[in-house]
Amino acid sequence: MKMKELWIQSILAGICIGIGGAFFLAIDNKVIGALFFTLGLFTIVTRGFHLFTGRIGYVFDNPPSYSASLIITWLGNLIGTNLVSLSLTFTRSAAAFQEKAAGMCDVKLNDSLVSVFILGIFCNILMYIAVDGFRNNQHEIGKYIGLFLCVAGFILAGFEHCIANMFYFGMAQVWSVHTVIWLLAMTAGNIVGGLMIPILGRILK
Repeated sequence: MKMKELWIQSILAGICIGIGGAFFLAIDNKVIGALFFTLGLFTIVTRGFHLFTGRIGYVFDNPPSYSASLIITWLGNLIGTNLVSLSLTFTRSAAAFQEKAAGMCDVKLNDSLVSVFILGIFCNILMYIAVDGFRNNQHEIGKYIGLFLCVAGFILAGFEHCIANMFYFGMAQVWSVHTVIWLLAMTAGNIVGGLMIPILGRILK
């Protein structure tokens, strides 16, 4: 894949997650908000955009260059999510979104590194199940049900999705060295969670 295409598809994936995060902030009912958030991932998998948390589970199925491309994917997702959060600061929804995002980010950034790492692991176990199920489930309805339930599930459980958090951090305007460190811990957890099922699958073969 050409570098330009990789950047564009990664930024677009970040924009989709940012819009999904805006849905979640806008809807008071957490269950409904979590389901609407999933529309972001639905768009990503149906359009073939590049989301870091969705691609990490396929490292072993691809050449070494794939692993290097994941860095660009992460950065592109960061740009996309923050384009959404920055754009929303110029709208009438800014104050309400910022207030709700600030409350969420306060909990996340005052948590321990160990906690956000573990929550990141569980998040991407579900993300891998959602994405791989969408790719391989032969049942048309089942693949969509699995996608929506897994994503809504990790949101309602409070698991940490590093790309979604990029949007919330940007919306709350809480970027700092501390924020970056916590985001990297969440990312590390997502990496471990995304690789867990593929690794176990290879061991059990």
